[in-house]
Amino acid sequence: MLVTGILASLLNLSGLLNQAPAPPPQAEIYNSQVRMKLYLPDASNGFYRGARFDWAGVVASLEYQGHNFYGPWFTRTDPKVHDFTYDGPDIVAGSGSSITGPAEEFSTNRAALGFAEAKPGGTFIKIGVGVLRKPDDASYSPFTNYKLVDPGKWTVSKTLDSIVFTHQLSDPSSGYAYLYTKTVRLIKDKPQMLLEHSLTNTGRRTIQSSVYNHNFLVLDQQPTGPDFVITVPFQITTALPPDQVLAEIRGNQIVYRKRLENQDRVFFAMQGFGSNPSDYDIRIENRKTRAGMRITADRPLTRLVLWSIRSVLSMEPYIGMSIEPGRTFTWQYTYSPYTLSGGSPR
Repeated sequence: MLVTGILASLLNLSGLLNQAPAPPPQAEIYNSQVRMKLYLPDASNGFYRGARFDWAGVVASLEYQGHNFYGPWFTRTDPKVHDFTYDGPDIVAGSGSSITGPAEEFSTNRAALGFAEAKPGGTFIKIGVGVLRKPDDASYSPFTNYKLVDPGKWTVSKTLDSIVFTHQLSDPSSGYAYLYTKTVRLIKDKPQMLLEHSLTNTGRRTIQSSVYNHNFLVLDQQPTGPDFVITVPFQITTALPPDQVLAEIRGNQIVYRKRLENQDRVFFAMQGFGSNPSDYDIRIENRKTRAGMRITADRPLTRLVLWSIRSVLSMEPYIGMSIEPGRTFTWQYTYSPYTLSGGSPR
């Protein structure tokens, strides 16, 4: 009987070990035009648990008129990888970078709130992530998997066509605290997604930060190349132009001259935009699939970067913020998918 009991326990343990991990929590929203899937923040089982990007509103997919605009740009993940790397045909993403969709990152002086002042073993804040531990005197890296000391309090509420993410966080040792709300909303009967943000400073120190959206566009899984055209409303200038073999600037457009392969990369910062939010107006079209995405905002650009590899195209627009204690800063992006046969949105 004892042997039988031991065997039964071992079999039960083996079954538990062989069980597939539970899928990350997610939700779906839709209207008459668009259907979306989003991953929900979860410190234990979330799809994204890195220390770089905002955990709220991680978009798994956005479908419109038979086209899908988002999805994984990497083939697998490895926590030991710094940012991402190539392994033969695979693109391997590290913990900080393995995210999808219009992913946002907050930074202060190219670091995080309170990082510069924190002593080794002390704490600092990454907005949309939580309170993190500073391991040593090394400089900040967004790709480091800093220890999460306090994930804060996440609240998620959902309707058929929207999800509201609320993040409440306080770090008494650094003096920073906030109430952050991010709403992903589909406009009734329109092919439009709004990302609405509100950041209230509930701490004792001013929040100086910038936020950019990495915009990991994976349109119908098309490779980055001559089928894509990027258009903005201003004449583009740059101090470091892209490799002319791969891409070039033509007035207010960026065109690819060849399909990106292997470890090809197009990366550069651009200038030419003004202080009016009307310059935050980006259109990315694929002439093969005849689909496009327009991205606008209600705040002016402070920086604009293009980063692209063979599997993904990312226009990265930045905005700045300075929030005194007790004050609130708001910003909004509008994403409008369209088909070229139907004309681009106005």
